Amino acid sequence: MLMTVRDETAAGRAVGSIVLDVPGTVTLRELIRLRVREEVARHNAAPTERFQGLVRPTEAEEDLNGYRMRTPMRIDWERQADAAVTAFERNGFFVLVADQQVEELDEELTLNEAADVAFVRLMPLVGG
Repeated sequence: MLMTVRDETAAGRAVGSIVLDVPGTVTLRELIRLRVREEVARHNAAPTERFQGLVRPTEAEEDLNGYRMRTPMRIDWERQADAAVTAFERNGFFVLVADQQVEELDEELTLNEAADVAFVRLMPLVGG
């Protein structure tokens, strides 16, 4: 099932979105990993100096439109996904599903096309 996942600031301002193909039932950990894998796959298909994703690659600097890489390069999605899971555990961001905060990585989420999912970033996230 295709669904749109939004990124928001702590003040509730939408700053981006991504369409994901997700199963109807998924844990939050799986959702985070699916999201990061898709972001990295899109970047790696045509690497540029800018990466737009949940977690900043180690080699990148934050700027207004994502993360700026010194040179275009491929990114390891598993390192990025692991960094995103760690960031969630350290309160670097939280996730809202139907305006309810999901607090556990292994909590099962039942999603449908109308599900409202938002990743709310609390600080810049550095990954792998």
